Amino acid sequence: MNGQNRAAIHPGMTVDIVLKRDQRTGKRTRGVVAEILTNSSFHPHGIKVRLQDGRVGRVQEIVG
Repeated sequence: MNGQNRAAIHPGMTVDIVLKRDQRTGKRTRGVVAEILTNSSFHPHGIKVRLQDGRVGRVQEIVG
């Protein structure tokens, strides 16, 4: 994701994330952001979020 997309993520957005257990397969999970845990353009893996259902993962795409 580029810097503009990173800045656009906020609680309430629907995103696709990859959970830690799914990093090898790249399987995506869709959900609504409850909390942004890591939002640094310098972080090697991008933005880490917690979804409203409690799952945590790295954002792959902003949906819709």
